[in-house]
Amino acid sequence: MTEVLRAEHVTRELTGEVPVTLIRDASLAINRGEFVSIMGPSGSGKSSLLYLLGLLDMPTAGTITLDGREVTTLTEREIARVRLEKLGFVFQFHFLLVEFTVLDNVMLPMAKLGRLTEKDQRERAEMLLADLGLGDQLRKRPDQLSGGQRQRVAIARSLANDPLIILADEPTGNLDSKASANVREILSELVHVRNKTVLAVTHDPDFARAGDRQIHIVDGRIETDGLRPD
Repeated sequence: MTEVLRAEHVTRELTGEVPVTLIRDASLAINRGEFVSIMGPSGSGKSSLLYLLGLLDMPTAGTITLDGREVTTLTEREIARVRLEKLGFVFQFHFLLVEFTVLDNVMLPMAKLGRLTEKDQRERAEMLLADLGLGDQLRKRPDQLSGGQRQRVAIARSLANDPLIILADEPTGNLDSKASANVREILSELVHVRNKTVLAVTHDPDFARAGDRQIHIVDGRIETDGLRPD
C-alpha cells in the first residue's frame, strides 16, 4: 500500500498560565485506500489530532508528512495551498454557506483552487451531487434541505478538488440513524470503490466498525492503533 500521511512524535501544547497538552508524542502512518476511525472519550484529543493531521493546526513538536512532503516547516500560505489541493473536510455541522445554492457551495473550493474553468467547475459539481443523489437539489439553499442532505452536500464539497484524503470530524454526530447509515455507506464506498482515504473522528461504534482500522486516543496519547476487530 502507498503511504499518504505520516505523523512522527507529534505534540501539541497550548501555552499560558496553565499549559495544556492536547496531543502527546503521537506517531502514525495512513495508507491510500484506508478507512480509519479515531475513537476515545470526550476531551481525549481526537479532534485535536484530526486538526493536526488535516493541517488546520500545527504541532508544537514533531513532523507531519503529506504525500511525501514534510509540511510542518511550510509557510501559512503554502500550508493553505496544500490543504486546498490534497485534503477534503466534513464536519459534524456542515458549515455550508446559507446564502449560496447547493451547487455554488460545491463549486467554491474549485473556484478557490483555480484549476478549472467555471464551466468545468459547474459540470464537476453537478456530477458529484448527482452521484450522491442530489441531482435534483442543485438550486436549493442549504436551509431548504434535511440534515442528511446537507451532510451529503458537505461530502460533495469535500470531493470538489479530488483530494488525497477526506478528514471527517463526527460526520454523523448530528444525524438520525437513517441519515447516519447513509453517510457511513457513502464514506465506505469512497474508500472501497474509489480508493479514497478517509480519516474520521467518531463516537459511533457502528461507524467505527465500517472502517478498516481503529485508533484509540486517551488523554492526548494514542493507546491502540490496529485493524478493525472482527
